[in-house]
Amino acid sequence: MRWDNLAETPASSGSAALFGTSAVTTRTFDTPEFRGITFHEVRARSILNRVPGASRMPFEWTVNPYRGCSHACVYCFARKTHSYLDLDTGIGFDSQIVVKINAPELLRRQLASRQWQGAHIAMGTNVDCYQRAEGRYRLMPGIISALRDHANPFSILTKGTLILRDLDLLRQAAEVTEVGVSVSVGFTDRELWRTVEPGTPSPERRLDAVRTLTDHGIGCGVLMAPVIPFLGDRPDQLRATVRAIAEAGATSVTPLVLHLRPGAREWFMAWLREHHPHLVARYERLYAEGAYAPRWYQRRITRHVHELAAEFGIGPSSRPGGHRRLPVRGEPGTAPADEPTQLTLL
Repeated sequence: MRWDNLAETPASSGSAALFGTSAVTTRTFDTPEFRGITFHEVRARSILNRVPGASRMPFEWTVNPYRGCSHACVYCFARKTHSYLDLDTGIGFDSQIVVKINAPELLRRQLASRQWQGAHIAMGTNVDCYQRAEGRYRLMPGIISALRDHANPFSILTKGTLILRDLDLLRQAAEVTEVGVSVSVGFTDRELWRTVEPGTPSPERRLDAVRTLTDHGIGCGVLMAPVIPFLGDRPDQLRATVRAIAEAGATSVTPLVLHLRPGAREWFMAWLREHHPHLVARYERLYAEGAYAPRWYQRRITRHVHELAAEFGIGPSSRPGGHRRLPVRGEPGTAPADEPTQLTLL
């Protein structure tokens, strides 16, 4: 990407109000991969986010260099977090991307603080840190380098194959601290992928990334998420997905059923009414009690996937390859990494 291919406009007073008094630079790039996407570059005051106490996540701290995500997954639970910035949780979430351009140097400074105790840091639990924007902004190499230099344990969850760009840095970090990597692949059905995850690399490409990471000594688990009721949960679909995960050399597979929080629920149901109107009533019944599918359904899926995993030679371990397990976005019992009271952008 060349900087002279962009159109740059100063932030409006309304945009500035979203992020505080510091300047917000708004950019659009006239190239196919970024067409229709607006980037809001901000300078964060803090990059380490404490996970809300009510969460059951197995870590306390996260780093999220981006807000909004061009993966455009129709089910993404993080859509709600865009409303904290007075941004749209539908198309706006997919196309209005907040970039914390000072994330690497800010993280390095915070890791060096006497108050920091070296706790595990999870990345990719809110929006994907290896989404398309990372190819332009290159924030993750500086972030991983800071974590490596401070021997600070961390984990990454991604649907992005761009993680392979940073393979050498991940290997260096793994020599001095605990590094966990998980790739999210909920299904291998290409037609389903094209409609519910239109901005992501294909499932095949993601599994190729799993294979490459594993071949280079970075144990990589797969979060089989989300398993989408009535669209991706047939026995033959589950078998095909687990078989592909096993063939990619994943160290573990962890199935997670689709869950629909406010923000994501409205967007997903609108998509469902357009593409699969015959399923709307079934979804309303299945999710009548709230954001999560009934426990009996979740247990059935989990049991089936674990049986398939055993058949294909991968265990349902919650600690893939000895690395810390990462819950997928929207795992039952988890909370968004950036709650309104925790959000500090500037």
